[in-house]
Amino acid sequence: MQAQLSIVWVLAEEGGAPWWNYPGVEAWKFFNLLVFVLIAIYILRRPLSDALKGRRERIREELKRAERERDQAVAELQQMEAKLSQLDQEVAAIRQHAEVEAAAERERLTQETEAELAKLKEVARREIESAGKAARQELQEFAARQSLKLAEEAIRQEIKPEDDARLISLSVNQLGGNGN
Repeated sequence: MQAQLSIVWVLAEEGGAPWWNYPGVEAWKFFNLLVFVLIAIYILRRPLSDALKGRRERIREELKRAERERDQAVAELQQMEAKLSQLDQEVAAIRQHAEVEAAAERERLTQETEAELAKLKEVARREIESAGKAARQELQEFAARQSLKLAEEAIRQEIKPEDDARLISLSVNQLGGNGN
């Protein structure tokens, strides 16, 4: 680099090209670049500023929205943790409630069964009494028929033909005596 500068100074002293017009380092290129950059800045200043401002606002809104979502997620997490901490208590309460209901259901079923058994016993007792009455009635009828049969047989064996004639004449006399 130092050699190049010394060459530039040497050329400038010898009547060559001035340093600002040295090949590859011409000043007009730098001046042209500077003018182009200044014009670009002047023209693009407002749109770039607006675009950057809009982007900055979008980023702010995104950050606010992310913060709200984070706060909401933290609140939901706290609610879930509270529910989880109460879950054991709720399970114990449900289990106790189920045990109480099961005991009440067992008691109800026991009472219903006892009531049903009492009804069945009463029905059976009535049927037995009814069957007993019917059997006694049937037995009395059977005994009466058998007694009649036995009496008839006994009378047939004891009645002789002369007793039969005497009974017929007695019956005729009674019929005849009633007719007068």
